[in-house]
Amino acid sequence: MPSACFSRIAIHVPSRMSLITACLAILLLSFPLTASPLNWEELPPLPNADGVAGPFVGVHGDALLVAGGANFPKPVWETEKTFYDSIYVLLREHKDGKTAYRWVTGFHLDRPIAYGVSVSTARGVVCIGGNDASRVYADVFLLRWNPNTQSVERESLPSLPGPRTNACAAVIGNQVYLAGGTLGLDLGTATADFLCLDLGNANPAWERLPACPGPSRAFAIAAVQNNGVDECVYVFSGRRVNEKGGTEFLKDVWEFNPASLRADIGGSGGKSPWRQRADAPRCMMAGTGIALGQSHIFLLAGADETHFHEVDALKDAHPGFPKETFAYHTITNTWTSAGATPANQVTTTAVRWGSDTVKDPIILPSGELRPRVRTPQVWRITPVPGVEHFGWTDFSVLGLYLAGVILVGVFFAFRNRTADDFFRGGQRIPWFVAGMSIFATMLSSITFMAIPAKAYATDWVYFLVNMTAVAIAPVVILLFLPFFRNIDATSAYEYLEKRFNRLARLFASASFTLFQVGRMAVVLYLPALALAAITPLSEQQSILLMGVLSIVYCAMGGLEAVVWTDTIQSFVLLGGALFSLVLIVTQVDGGLAGFWDTAIANEKLHFANLDFSAHSFATTALWVVVLGGLGQSLVPYASDMAVVQRYMSVPDIGRAKKAIWTNAVAVIPASLLFFGMGTALFVFYANHPDRLDPTFKTDAIFPLFIARELPAGIAGLVVAGIFAAAQSTISTSINSMSTAVATDFIKPLNLIKTERGYLFLGRVLTVLFGTAGVLLALLFASSDIMSLWDQFMKILGLFGGAMCGLFCLGIFTTRANSTGAIIGALAGAAGLFLVQQYTPVHLLLHAFVGVALCCIIGYAASLLFPPMKRSIEGLTIYTPRDEEKTVLENTKM
Repeated sequence: MPSACFSRIAIHVPSRMSLITACLAILLLSFPLTASPLNWEELPPLPNADGVAGPFVGVHGDALLVAGGANFPKPVWETEKTFYDSIYVLLREHKDGKTAYRWVTGFHLDRPIAYGVSVSTARGVVCIGGNDASRVYADVFLLRWNPNTQSVERESLPSLPGPRTNACAAVIGNQVYLAGGTLGLDLGTATADFLCLDLGNANPAWERLPACPGPSRAFAIAAVQNNGVDECVYVFSGRRVNEKGGTEFLKDVWEFNPASLRADIGGSGGKSPWRQRADAPRCMMAGTGIALGQSHIFLLAGADETHFHEVDALKDAHPGFPKETFAYHTITNTWTSAGATPANQVTTTAVRWGSDTVKDPIILPSGELRPRVRTPQVWRITPVPGVEHFGWTDFSVLGLYLAGVILVGVFFAFRNRTADDFFRGGQRIPWFVAGMSIFATMLSSITFMAIPAKAYATDWVYFLVNMTAVAIAPVVILLFLPFFRNIDATSAYEYLEKRFNRLARLFASASFTLFQVGRMAVVLYLPALALAAITPLSEQQSILLMGVLSIVYCAMGGLEAVVWTDTIQSFVLLGGALFSLVLIVTQVDGGLAGFWDTAIANEKLHFANLDFSAHSFATTALWVVVLGGLGQSLVPYASDMAVVQRYMSVPDIGRAKKAIWTNAVAVIPASLLFFGMGTALFVFYANHPDRLDPTFKTDAIFPLFIARELPAGIAGLVVAGIFAAAQSTISTSINSMSTAVATDFIKPLNLIKTERGYLFLGRVLTVLFGTAGVLLALLFASSDIMSLWDQFMKILGLFGGAMCGLFCLGIFTTRANSTGAIIGALAGAAGLFLVQQYTPVHLLLHAFVGVALCCIIGYAASLLFPPMKRSIEGLTIYTPRDEEKTVLENTKM
C-alpha cells in the first residue's frame, strides 16, 4: 500500500542578538532539528466507487462504521445529489505481525441521510441529525458493531430539541456536545446553540448549555483536548450568512471548559465557560480535526473561501481544496503548519481507531475533494516521531558523572567500620551536607520534570506549596527535632515504641518500608520512560543503569556515601536546569523583556487564587494551597524515616537545626528555578510552536527541550541531572529501608551479637531492597501492571498522614494511649480513603485530612480506654525531663 510523509521545519533566529546569544544560537543550529510529520497510508477504498460526503463515521467493536452520505453520480455536473442508507464496516485482522483490512457490506440505515454528525463512544457510534434532499432531521441513535453476530445494531436515543444538520460534535467521557449547525436546509438558519447529552444518565435528555459567544455557524469543526488543566471542547471555523446577506467565512476558535460549569454549581454566575483562542490560519469550513497527543489538535482537512463563488464557472477545472494540515497547540495557544497532505477530503469525520492519542491510528474515510466530486479513498494517518540526537559527547559527560558517583561510594566504604557508621554515618556528617541530602531526597527525578511541566501547562499556583517547606522548618525544629535527638534514635519509629508500644513502631516501619519499595520502582520507571525517548537507552537499560549504580554506592559507602552523593547530585541537577533556563531566555524573541511580556500576557506568573467560596475546597484556592502544602510538608519532615535519618546523622542538635534550615533555604532558589524553567518553556514554545512534538507527553516537555534544543555535551549534563535526581531518591530509599528493617525488626531480637554482623546485615538489606525496587521497575517496563500498582500505592499512601498523626498524638497529648493511637491511624487511613473516593476535596488537602483524622479519632478513642501506666517523661512537650528543659528551651530559635 502506498504511503507518503510530509513535513515542514521552520527555524527562527532573532534579528538582533548579543554575542552570547549568537554563540548559543550557533550551538543550537549545529544541533539537528526534526519535525513530526504525519504518515498517510491508503487503506482499501470505500465500496461505493464514487465515494460519499457527509457520512456518519465512528469506531466501535474494533470496527470502522461509515453510514449514509451523499454524492453526485457521474457525470457529476449533469446529475442531482443522491443520498444513501448503506452502512459499510471496515474490519482489521492481525496475523503474523501484519494488519489486513476488509470491508463488510449489506447493512442499512432506516432512511437515506447525510450531513449529520457522529462521535465514537464506548456504547457505540452516536449519530445526530442530518438531512436528505427535502428535510432536516432531529433523530439521534447509536450504531454498534457486534463482532459475535457480525452485524450492525441500532439503538434510539433522545431526539434533539429541533432538527439540526451541518453541525459539529465532540465527546468527553459520557457527555456528547453538539455545536452550531443549521435548523433547516438554508445556511441562513445557522445557530450558535451548544447542547449536551449525558449518556451516563439513566434517563438522558439534551440540555441546552451557554451558547458559543461567537457568531452563529455551520460546517464548523469540533474536537476535544486538554488545555493543560482540563479537557475542553474546541470549536473551529465554519461559515454563516452575515447581516448583509453575504457568506461569511469564519476563522475564529472557541474553547468550552465543562469544569467551569461544575465549579459554578451554586449558580453564582461566575466567569463564562467559553473563551476565545487564537484564530486559525485560514477558514477550515466543512473540515475535520482530531486530538493528537496530550495538547495538540490537528485539522486534517477543511475548505476556505478560495474559488467559493467560482464553482459553476470552474466546474472540473476547480483545483480542489487546499492540501495543507494545521496543528493547534492548546497550552501555548499557537498554530503551525503540519505539512502538505496527499488529499483534502472535507465533509467527513476523522476518527481514532483505539484510545491512545499517539500510538493508535487516525482513519479519514471518503469525503469531498472539490465541489460535486467525492472520493472513495480511506487514509490511515499516524504521527512520525522526531529523531533524537544523543551522541558520544553527551554519553561522555553522563559517564563522567556516573563514574564520580561510584568513586564516592568506594571512598566511604573504607570509613564504615560499625553499624552506626553505615546507618547514621557515625553522626559525623557536616550539617550542610545533611541539609542538601534532605533537599535532594525530597526532589525526585519525577519532580525534576514535573514541576517545570506543571508551570509550563498552568502557572505558579503550586509554588506556594514548595514554600510551605520553609514555613514548616521552625515547627519541626521546635516541636519534633528534640524528641528524635533526645532518644538518640537510629530509626524514627523508635519514638513510637517508647511513647505507645511495639505494635505502633512495627506498624509504622512496615508501612514505610512497603511504600518506599514501591516509590523507588516508580522513581526508576517514570524517568526511564523519558530517558528512553531522548537517548538511545531503552527503558530497561535506563532502569538498570540508575538502579544498579545506586545499589553499588549505597552498599559500599552507607549513609555517608548517600548524603555526599546527594549533595553532588543537587548541584548537578541545579546546574543543568540553570543553564537550560539561561539558554531558553536568550532564544526568546526580545530576550528577557520578551520573556517577561509573553509570560505576563498569558498569565503564566499568576500564583494565587483568592477563592473563599463554599466550593473552593475542590480548587487550588489560596487557602487550599497553603493548608494542603503545610500538611504535605509536615508529613515527611516530622515522620518520614528517610528525612529523620538525616537529623540523626550530625553530631548534635545545633547542627541538626542548621541542616533543616539548609534544606529550607535551598528550596527557595530551587523552586524559583524550576517554576521559572516551566514558564520559560512555555514562552520558548509559544515563540517556536513548530518545535513541539505531539508524540511527547506534556509532562515530558523538559526532556523534549533537552533532546531537541540543547547542544552536544550540555544535553548530557542535563540528562545527568535527571539521573542525579532519580539516584538521590533511590539511594535514600534503599538506605532508610535497610536501616528501618535492621533497627525495628531484627535488632530487638538480638540475633546478631557483633557490630560487624550488623554492618554486614545493613549491606545485605541494601542489596535486597535495591534489587526488589529495580526488579519491580523492570516489571513495570515489560508488562501492564502499572495501573494495578498505582492502586496499591494509593492504599499504602493513605498511611502517610496517619503516621504523621501518630507522632502528633504522641508529642502533643498526654492522654493518647497505644490502643487509641492504633485506632486513630487505621480510622484516619480509612477516612482519607472515603474522602478521596467520594468527595471533591482537592488532592492537596489529603495529607492534612489524614493527619487531622488520625489525631481527632485517635484522641477520642483514647478516652474510651484507661490512661497508659508507663512513664511518658521526655516524650511529650508537656513532660520534659528536668535535665532536658534547658535543651528544649535552646531549640527556640
